[in-house]
Amino acid sequence: MGRGTAGVNLPALRSHNAALVLDLLRGAGAEGISRLELAERTGLTPQAVSKITARLRQQGLAAEAGRRASTGGKPRTVLRLVPEAGHAVGVHVERDELRLVVVDLNGTVTGERRGPLNLGAGAESVVATVAREVEGLVGEVLGRGAAEAGAATAEGTRARPSDVRTLLGAGVALPGPLDHRRGVLHRVTGFPEWDGFPLRDALARRLGVPVVVDKDTNAAALGLAVAGEGRSFAYLHLGTGLGAGLVIAGRVHRGARTGAGEFGHQVIQLDGPLCGCGDRGCVEVLCLAAVERGEIAEAARVLGAGAANLVGLLDIELVLLGGRTVAAAPEAFVTGVADVLVARARREGAPGDAVPVRIAPGGERGVAEGAAQLLLAPVFGRGDG
Repeated sequence: MGRGTAGVNLPALRSHNAALVLDLLRGAGAEGISRLELAERTGLTPQAVSKITARLRQQGLAAEAGRRASTGGKPRTVLRLVPEAGHAVGVHVERDELRLVVVDLNGTVTGERRGPLNLGAGAESVVATVAREVEGLVGEVLGRGAAEAGAATAEGTRARPSDVRTLLGAGVALPGPLDHRRGVLHRVTGFPEWDGFPLRDALARRLGVPVVVDKDTNAAALGLAVAGEGRSFAYLHLGTGLGAGLVIAGRVHRGARTGAGEFGHQVIQLDGPLCGCGDRGCVEVLCLAAVERGEIAEAARVLGAGAANLVGLLDIELVLLGGRTVAAAPEAFVTGVADVLVARARREGAPGDAVPVRIAPGGERGVAEGAAQLLLAPVFGRGDG
């Protein structure tokens, strides 16, 4: 939901209207925006805007940013977002690594960690590790804020997330498939023992804050959409596995059962090599096998074949590439995938319409930052997180 979206003057939609106002405050930056401008851009009445901004100021989410000369009458007071009034943790769980970030309301990273992880060590061990690392990072970044807010933490002890009043919660992104709505994992490729595990609820109990769970590719795609990368694109993530995050009409497309984007397991070679999913000739197994052999150009060509299928099916505007394997040879992957898409467009008689391919901004922490947006985006009316 972008700027300029009309609000509705109904009490039942107060949170929706507040999200519209917050999004405009965030977009205005440090210079701020006047109440009159907020009313004009949202379609809300000046009275409704005054009530919303008064409530946001009371909650510490907005503050005065000075005065601005007007065309007539007294100067207008302008308001700004207070970025430090809210924070979210983004957690990227890979098969062999854990990466975490803390971001403020602007999405600016204020702290990060990374370390090894064994997804096959069992649910209890993984949940304990993730909880410990989240608590440690939050204590480092927001510990002083908790003390200033009156949180009762003993001197020299680590602040627990539940003690930090600006913490909105934690977003956790990991390989799929999974049920985003219930926060329950399915049969993660290579780790069938996770099937049915209620990760969201288990972590929420340990951390004492709201938790949202989604696929790594969806989280990254959400972060890219919020950052303004486009309204119709595919984010292809090649790391220890391969998946896609799809943004259609400005929203992350998760599908009827939140299972969309299992891109790596489309079969492109019948009777090909056995994949960890149990099928044969999947894009993922072919691509990773080429990487293992050191044949990066071949891996890029395979990835391009999968991307071409996606482009043909959804008619998207852009392909973004990410993940640690892509990061190790970004130019080769961009060139290889783009060549396949150009060849496809040429066969269709429109070589100038080839879908562009580029590296997704954000680097290797892009998924973790996107995971934090699972909590932040709804605050600003940007989808359901």
